[in-house]
Amino acid sequence: MPPVAPVRRTAARLAALLIAALALGVVIAPLSPASAAAPAGLLAAPPGDHEGGTAALRAQLDTASKGWLDARAALNRSVSRQQQLAAQLKTINAELGVRDTKVGEIAAVAYRTGRLGTAAALLSSNSPEGFLDRAAALQQVAAHEDRALRDLIDTRDEATQTQAALNGEIQEQRKQVAVMAKRKQQAERALEVANNRPTTSTGGGSVQGTSRANATPAPRNADGSWPAESCSVNDPTPANGCITPRMLHALQQAKAAGFTRYVSCYRPSGSGEHPKGRACDFAAQKGGFGGVATGGDKTYGNNLAAYFIRNADPLAVLYVIWYKQIWLPSSGWKAYTGGNGDPSSDHTNHVHLSVY
Repeated sequence: MPPVAPVRRTAARLAALLIAALALGVVIAPLSPASAAAPAGLLAAPPGDHEGGTAALRAQLDTASKGWLDARAALNRSVSRQQQLAAQLKTINAELGVRDTKVGEIAAVAYRTGRLGTAAALLSSNSPEGFLDRAAALQQVAAHEDRALRDLIDTRDEATQTQAALNGEIQEQRKQVAVMAKRKQQAERALEVANNRPTTSTGGGSVQGTSRANATPAPRNADGSWPAESCSVNDPTPANGCITPRMLHALQQAKAAGFTRYVSCYRPSGSGEHPKGRACDFAAQKGGFGGVATGGDKTYGNNLAAYFIRNADPLAVLYVIWYKQIWLPSSGWKAYTGGNGDPSSDHTNHVHLSVY
């Protein structure tokens, strides 16, 4: 049997090491990028997936909002193309009228005068010089009439093709409108399942904000669609990590508009857009993510949410979550009750922004 004193000293040392390890774990565990390097006095977001709802819900909202934005961009392209084709068809029809009149005049002259055969016209010449002049004139008239007729036929063909393209654009628009309706239904159905009740529109007025600032649009493709982006730029918030260039743009625009309170973006764990660098949480309180925002802090959150909604199109907003509500580009404000009863998952202490 070993001596009692050494055993006690070993046990004491093990206990000390265990306490130190546990203490260290308490410090390390919450230091997800959402809370690392938070300034003194700030209440950083808790670790893990604290956005409320479920991974399935966020995947549905992500897919539905992306699909809706893609369909709207395609619809806008089609509408623009339709306008171009309509203007083109108007010009063609005007030209067609002119050419149709010209050919009609040629036909009328031929009917009144009767078409003299080429040989008869040439034989009526009184001299070799007259013969040659008459031959040249007849050739010029024939070429002019032939060109006028060909121009008329070409213009009619172009008008037919343009009208067909115009009809095609109208069909394309109907298709994209149907896709938008389907994506809207998908998002709202996902919220119904999550909220365990039918979604109801709040009329877009449940979050009253006074922000009137306009954001500089994020870069788009030439056709108006959003380019694919990866988590490729440094996250400038205390969360560190990475975000997409479009998320960085939205963050910078919000700060330029005066929304400069604590923000946390990248988070390696959980579901949704945070691990993809496409989401940021904007604290409503000056001290960071604290309790339920009230008074001036709630007003700050209202104004920030209103800013993102006002600039949803230039900033490629997928959705905004604030104060147990979610704003979707397809549907406006809807109830969002998937939280756990705490300020973070209920989004009563921060505004969540997700971008395309």
